[in-house]
Amino acid sequence: MLQSFYFLLILWSFVIPLQGQNTTEIVVLFTNDYESAYDPTEAYWRPDINKIGGVAYIASMIDSIRSTHERVFLFDAGDIFTGTLSKLTQGELPFELMITMDYDAMCIGNHEFEYGWETFAQVKSRASFPVLGANLFYKGTEIPYAQPYTIIEKKGIRLGVVGILGQDAATALIPSNIAGIEVRDPVPITRQHLDNLKNEVDLVVLLTHQGKTAPMQTNDEDPGVKRDIGADIAFTGAVGGIDILLGGHADAGTEEPFVHPETGTLIMQTYGQGFYLGYLKLKINSGTGEIDSYEGKLLPVDAEKLKPHAQIQQKLQSYRNRYPDIYEKNGRTASRINRQYNSESDLGNLFADILRSSTDSQIGMISPGAIRKDLPKGELLKRDLMDAFPFTDKVYQLQMQGSVIKEILEQSFTLERGMLQLSGMTVVYDMSKPIGSRLISAKVGKSKLRDDHTYTVGTVEILAHGGDAFKAFTNAEIIKVMEQPFAEILLEYAARSPAIAIPSRGRLIPSRK
Repeated sequence: MLQSFYFLLILWSFVIPLQGQNTTEIVVLFTNDYESAYDPTEAYWRPDINKIGGVAYIASMIDSIRSTHERVFLFDAGDIFTGTLSKLTQGELPFELMITMDYDAMCIGNHEFEYGWETFAQVKSRASFPVLGANLFYKGTEIPYAQPYTIIEKKGIRLGVVGILGQDAATALIPSNIAGIEVRDPVPITRQHLDNLKNEVDLVVLLTHQGKTAPMQTNDEDPGVKRDIGADIAFTGAVGGIDILLGGHADAGTEEPFVHPETGTLIMQTYGQGFYLGYLKLKINSGTGEIDSYEGKLLPVDAEKLKPHAQIQQKLQSYRNRYPDIYEKNGRTASRINRQYNSESDLGNLFADILRSSTDSQIGMISPGAIRKDLPKGELLKRDLMDAFPFTDKVYQLQMQGSVIKEILEQSFTLERGMLQLSGMTVVYDMSKPIGSRLISAKVGKSKLRDDHTYTVGTVEILAHGGDAFKAFTNAEIIKVMEQPFAEILLEYAARSPAIAIPSRGRLIPSRK
């Protein structure tokens, strides 16, 4: 009897596989909005971490995960450009680091066009992985600007990957930088590619760069500014057939996957700047091809607990050695000068003051999204200032009616692209009022802002041409364009200042009823 029992048990084990034997495990790692944040950052908002991020440290995390899992995929959802070394190399360095980190694919973000669409068309060719933009076409043609999709296979598991750039995200840059490219509605284009892919792959992955523009604070986790993933949720529902969507542009960190209630799509995104590595582990049913289970999270890059990746460090240092002048001393600050996205900020005030004085205007204006890094306390290097404003914008002086200024301020108070930073003005606003009626009062100097009066305004190129959603700037008259870009003016200002102090506050005042 006992021998018969063992015989039946052995036979049963062939008929019904043991638990776990009919699933295949994969790990999907992802980043978004890295924006050349190559060094660890002071994690002042986290009591458990002193230094967070750094490309050499996140590379070590990736290698560690690869060493313990059989099938690991690595993707990026756009905005690898921005920052001093990226600008100096015209985007070469970000690609070089990603080649060493062995990325499988990325989608194109709006910042990839910072140096112009022609430049990006050339530099993306050096990538050893697909650079995806399914809805990008050369203007007036049906010629794709980028590869629309790819198939990545690892040990028998095939992922079909499509990348798209959101039409709204494409407005978050100087319009001329993308003038030769059409950013078309991604929904029908994505559907078309999914129809071609669905029978060829095990899972479909979408890399998207769309939705609300990131708040661009060092701490994008702040509940007061944190963006949502509404655009990705809506896109997933409109397209259908997507298993995983990894997003970018909003820096809307998802601590765990959001599961679309209708499609079952797993949606995730990090907070950007390489502070976290996105992690999604899946078990795929070998019989049905469906996802049996998943685990998703954001892994903090604790730079004090990780050993830096030697090859990444070496490559990064070799590029730094090409530009030793950016590590020269260039002024100092009396204290740390921070940026904020949805309110008045010390760094925003400083930049607006410099724009007003350098153009000899009555008003200075700069969008918070143009300010990319806080200034540390004490000695400054050129790199600190160049990273704080890493763009190529020239400085413009405009002549603007008071009525247009009011329109611009009302746009600012929607917070769609953050709160415009000001110099030479005192503005009272009430965020409890409906959009379009939040401006309570405004003064230029000590005088009330008058609709029929003309004012001079100093600003940067992106705003002067109506970029970053501030279209009303195009209703102003351009008086002059300065030869020096704002980045150079900023360096000169810091070099001649004994110690940069925090400017006077009280320019953007919330109403107190």
